[in-house]
Amino acid sequence: MSKWDHLKAVPMPKQPPHVRIRNFDEVALGYNEEQALMEAERCLQCVKPQCVLGCPVEIDIPVFIKLLRDGKFREAILKIKEKNNLPAICGRVCPQEDQCQKNCLLGKRGDPVQIGRLERFLADWEREHGVEIPERLPSTCKRVAVIGAGPAGLTVAGDLAKLGHEVVIFESLHEPGGVLTYGIPEFRLPKRIVQAEINYIKKLGVTIKTDTLIGRLYTIPELLKDEGFDAVFIGTGAGPPIFMGIPGENLSGIYSANEFLIRVNLMRSYLFPKWDTPIKVGNKVVVIGAGNVAMDASRCALRLGAKEVHIIYRRSRAEMPARKEEVENAEEEGVIFDFLTLPVAYYGDEKGWVKRMECMKMQLSEPDESGRRRPIPIKGSNFTMDIDTSIVAIGRKPNPLIQQTTPGLKVAENGTIIVDENMRTSINGVYAGGDIVTGEATVISAMGAGKKAAKSIHEYLIKKS
Repeated sequence: MSKWDHLKAVPMPKQPPHVRIRNFDEVALGYNEEQALMEAERCLQCVKPQCVLGCPVEIDIPVFIKLLRDGKFREAILKIKEKNNLPAICGRVCPQEDQCQKNCLLGKRGDPVQIGRLERFLADWEREHGVEIPERLPSTCKRVAVIGAGPAGLTVAGDLAKLGHEVVIFESLHEPGGVLTYGIPEFRLPKRIVQAEINYIKKLGVTIKTDTLIGRLYTIPELLKDEGFDAVFIGTGAGPPIFMGIPGENLSGIYSANEFLIRVNLMRSYLFPKWDTPIKVGNKVVVIGAGNVAMDASRCALRLGAKEVHIIYRRSRAEMPARKEEVENAEEEGVIFDFLTLPVAYYGDEKGWVKRMECMKMQLSEPDESGRRRPIPIKGSNFTMDIDTSIVAIGRKPNPLIQQTTPGLKVAENGTIIVDENMRTSINGVYAGGDIVTGEATVISAMGAGKKAAKSIHEYLIKKS
């Protein structure tokens, strides 16, 4: 390998765009052994590795890459799993380019080491060659209730179970996984991968109770007082969708991205007619927003038969919050991007179905004090476009039920739960983390909060005993 080759990442195979838009199979195919070894060879093994500082769960990245490079795949994945209970998921959906890979010194001159792809390779290798379950510490006889089986809840549960605590996860939906199950599409994160990671958490000794809505079946005070739990972690995530509040938004054919993706993923609309839960998209679909959720919704719409899908975003390409890789995938598949465009009204037919959307063009202001350029409407620029479906992907609010049923729990104005630096809430023995604390964010940031909370809860329980 020449020094110039060393600056280029090993490309990861993908399904061709013309093939993948006709199926829901995983787009990224992952490295084979030869490709993984070649990519691992690029790591500089820095004396002061900056990549670790960018990882929310603090994986010892240079060590696992060296083990991989030496062909010690089992030792490499165990090194990852010292810190990360969900490596196959993180290797697929974690925004490494903004975290560990952003700090990679090799990235100053060329492509950073593809840390996420190497993590995925090792997790997939372990799944094929047998998952090793670590020994749990002796029982502490302490019980912890975890509310929500999303990334934060699964992480805190796995860490506490390994430390010898009895952990029960209460999940309101009929399948665990949270956004991993109902939000991220099959072609980006296959459900079999999520199920395998959840099975690992169960094998650590965690009990998962689905169809169990805390705040209705039990309140947090009841969990602590009547059900015998010594601590509670709240990881209920983001829930109710945010809409724009424009005329016509209540017409049929206008979905929140939350509802649309739940119907596609959790209710298996993508398997119709094998699963009898179809979702109608029509020929022309618009998706409002430009984050990862918007990319997911637009790409699902194409696979469900839409002939034309538009991303409508009021800012420019430079401000898009979605991962670069997901934007590229969407463009390759034929999604059309309408930048500097703001919807202002919908119009329907006599049956109440949306048929047209009115928009206006925008321009960006000079950067404000925060450095961000605000979108400003251009007078007289209104136009309409014919549509069959609109999917609104501009964010979600925190799930409110726990806050409403837990006296003494301090909550911010936006509905998020207030915690200190150790993820402790205003109630002794009650902790929280993930989207319910930060607002809608990434899978890996929720996992980082779960790890921090697990450490804090463990210290609390040991001190209590």
